[in-house]
Amino acid sequence: MATDRLLDGRVKIRHLVLVTAVADAGTLVRAAETLHITQPVVTRGLRELEDVLGVRLFDRLPRGVSPTPYGVSFIEHARSVLAELRSAGEEVRLLRSGQLGTVTVGTHLAGSNLLLPRAIATLKAQHPKLTVVVREGTPDMLEQLLLTGDLDLTVGRLSPTVPGRLQQERLHQEPIRLVARAGHPVVGTADASSLAALIRYPWIFPVAQTALRAELEAVFFQEGLPVPADRVECTSMLTLRNLLVSTDVIAALPMFIAADDSQLRLLPTPLSSIRRHVGITRAKDRSPSPAAAVLLTHLREEGARLAEQETRYA
Repeated sequence: MATDRLLDGRVKIRHLVLVTAVADAGTLVRAAETLHITQPVVTRGLRELEDVLGVRLFDRLPRGVSPTPYGVSFIEHARSVLAELRSAGEEVRLLRSGQLGTVTVGTHLAGSNLLLPRAIATLKAQHPKLTVVVREGTPDMLEQLLLTGDLDLTVGRLSPTVPGRLQQERLHQEPIRLVARAGHPVVGTADASSLAALIRYPWIFPVAQTALRAELEAVFFQEGLPVPADRVECTSMLTLRNLLVSTDVIAALPMFIAADDSQLRLLPTPLSSIRRHVGITRAKDRSPSPAAAVLLTHLREEGARLAEQETRYA
């Protein structure tokens, strides 16, 4: 028998269901009852399958049927095929409901510190089989990855202008605050409210040509102050935090980075001109995948919670 005969359309899924039902039931009558069909339909279907295979799958006995060696082999494969089909159907169901699949999200500092981790944590608690891939980068680089389809969405500070093919959704507003370590000489003193008094300490500044760097320089300019000469320029959160907790540096950070960190303190120095709108950026011309749609839901929920939390530190 040519194996192509199994693929030319004559063998149907119902034949596989039928042959496994007969093997499980042991009689054609009970198999028919299990499948809610008549015995002649079972007999005819079994004969059709045996004709295609060119072998007998069951020996007819006085009290039922027994698989032949050919039947034992074919039934094992039939069960495997049916199991794969059930698995495929379940996977499609999970994909449609957003419980399975992969979502790739880009982020930068203002989005990665609290909003995104919280959203991922709640998502994974409900959908453990869904994979989230997080890619860090500069806003310009992330925009390009969105446009090429390499990212489903980005989370972070919203840009004043984006390419026409992208759309933004604001989730919450996060002020920029000056931060120092707990135990820093300025914490709890009147100097903590004075930008001029803080210049004598070392600083961490964002790197040049970033939006926060320009805004921070504008604050010093408005106060008639020079940019601190004793500074490190850094955007690596790991390096930045280690320097903050181990030295007397001062840094301007999104408020939520320091608000819940026991080793850091928010300084009362006013920086009211610097506020960040944090949210989602994604392509206009692509509908979100089921996995991306689930993450979007959790991001919106966490964004609403952070908007409420902001008032506690305002």
